[in-house]
Amino acid sequence: MELINPLVAFIIALAVFAGLLYKRIGLGISLSVAALLLGLLTIGPTQTLKTLLETLEDYNALTVTFASFAIMLLSQIYKETGLIDVLTESIGGLIRNSKVILGLIPAIIGLMPVAGGALMSAPMVDEEAKKLKLDRVKRAYINFWFRHTIFPIYPISSLLILTAMLTQTPMFSIIYRQIPVVIGMIIIGYFIGLWKVKPVRNGGDESSRSMSEGSYLIRFLFSFSPILFIMLLVAAFGVNVAISAFAGVLFFILISKPKVNILAKVFRNWSVYEITLAAFGAFFFRNAIKSSGLSEIISGTLIHGNFDETIILIFLPLVLAFLMGSPSGGIAVSVPILSEILDFTAKSTSLLYMSAFLGYLGAPTHLCLAFTVEYFKSSLSKLYKYLVPSLILSMILTFLVYLLVPA
Repeated sequence: MELINPLVAFIIALAVFAGLLYKRIGLGISLSVAALLLGLLTIGPTQTLKTLLETLEDYNALTVTFASFAIMLLSQIYKETGLIDVLTESIGGLIRNSKVILGLIPAIIGLMPVAGGALMSAPMVDEEAKKLKLDRVKRAYINFWFRHTIFPIYPISSLLILTAMLTQTPMFSIIYRQIPVVIGMIIIGYFIGLWKVKPVRNGGDESSRSMSEGSYLIRFLFSFSPILFIMLLVAAFGVNVAISAFAGVLFFILISKPKVNILAKVFRNWSVYEITLAAFGAFFFRNAIKSSGLSEIISGTLIHGNFDETIILIFLPLVLAFLMGSPSGGIAVSVPILSEILDFTAKSTSLLYMSAFLGYLGAPTHLCLAFTVEYFKSSLSKLYKYLVPSLILSMILTFLVYLLVPA
């Protein structure tokens, strides 16, 4: 087999990747096929197999892969047992302000990292938004935007875990830098989606409210405990994130006691394995890029072109994530290229993450965006009227944090 120029091969691999996604082939299969194709075209079958085996032996790759598997199991058990409904209802019972609930419900549902998950929160957002007399476009914007505000600081987000492992950066140092960005995103969402909207308070008389708040609090603590358990293991005790996630799944099963048929349904769900394969595929793609010599070629071009490192750090992951419709793909491609021209720190990794994340949020291939537009019978162009300013302001805030917050 005749080998070809790595840059040409990379363009072919990206085109195949985009074509597979366009045909609704899953992200995991698409990433793995692109990595395999890049390897075959640039280093041949033997070296590609060696790269694949090295990925299978990579501690970080295995950690992220198994963590993704456990987190997806957790999200599906939440869904199938109905505990996610208990969680959202308890939030609504504790906080009886419709404007606050509108922001919280999609964020709480966002704790479940499932593809197109905005569709799960849409009915509840729709119901609360009707009380505030919001139009369809505003409802769609609120559902989409607030669902995603939690991810930059959510320690069991597979994207955050992947980014930390690929760049070898402590995850909580990334989260620390992204807290002000998340606060800013919430404020942006409030002013664009809910400002000047008169709040509506729900609930009955004070005595019934007082009694119900106690039971709502218990229901909230019970339903949120599996997630809290994982976060404590990772943050307080430093337990490996994959082990923590599996421990969280076991804890969830013990307290919820799901029926065997529910667990069987969870394990039969293809999305669990799709996201798991996507995590592995991201590492395989990264290693294929390194083995092909592509990262040295592109980084050398960038250096000789006298491009500013910060500009590259913003636009490379942002554009890739937007075009690929995948933040994982954008980061998986960007990291090996950027690692040739800079050493990753919490400061640079946070900028990398947020650039890819915000690029992905605006991608028309983003499933949550497509499902939200479809559910609320809105149009993408009308939704972009609110979404584009939100993304620009969030990117400006991210850059300011990068400049002003000490490394």
